[in-house]
Amino acid sequence: MSELKQELKAKIIENLNLEDFSVEDIADNDPLFGDGLGLDSIDALELIVMLDKDYGIKIADPKQGKDIFVSIDTMAKFIEENKK
Repeated sequence: MSELKQELKAKIIENLNLEDFSVEDIADNDPLFGDGLGLDSIDALELIVMLDKDYGIKIADPKQGKDIFVSIDTMAKFIEENKK
């Protein structure tokens, strides 16, 4: 799963244009929103699109993202449990 976490960090940096961050800057349990990476609701939509496009996982209820996008750890766990 560690490879998946590294991949997620790289994709988040690339897809959300987080030029001030590198993969090494993001800890697996850092909060993605608020005081962590400081992502916002637009970024959450981008993450939902990324899950669909890159992992074939559709999130029907955007509110579900609140539980999934807590950290890299929670995203990786969700992908492992739901990828097709």
